[in-house]
Amino acid sequence: MKKGGYVDGFVLAVPKKNRAMYKKMSATMAKVSKKYGALDYKECVADDMHPKGMGKMKIMQFPKMAKAKAGEEVWFSYIVYKSRKHRDQVNKKIMNDPVMKDPKWKDMPMPFDMKRMAYGGFKVVISI
Repeated sequence: MKKGGYVDGFVLAVPKKNRAMYKKMSATMAKVSKKYGALDYKECVADDMHPKGMGKMKIMQFPKMAKAKAGEEVWFSYIVYKSRKHRDQVNKKIMNDPVMKDPKWKDMPMPFDMKRMAYGGFKVVISI
């Protein structure tokens, strides 16, 4: 059975002072996402943002793409689904979950600048 055919991906810059808040928020979202059928949920913090060994290839680095400022960390996150349709079904259930209606969650300020978050859905083309 195929593990997943669709991925939602996110890149964002989180102030280091907000790391604990971001991790708490993400852990909640991971649990809710998996509860409603997401196959996998990963939150990854930048480790090697200036990789060597790319030859003379000029590449865009994640900190520049995310417009990360001093004191911010770049996070790369992804959620795996069976298909785009499955993603849409899971997200609809998530939005109706009681945790999303809880005022402490619903009115919580985001621990990062939403205007600098990149997000998109991706169809899996190769999966080994």
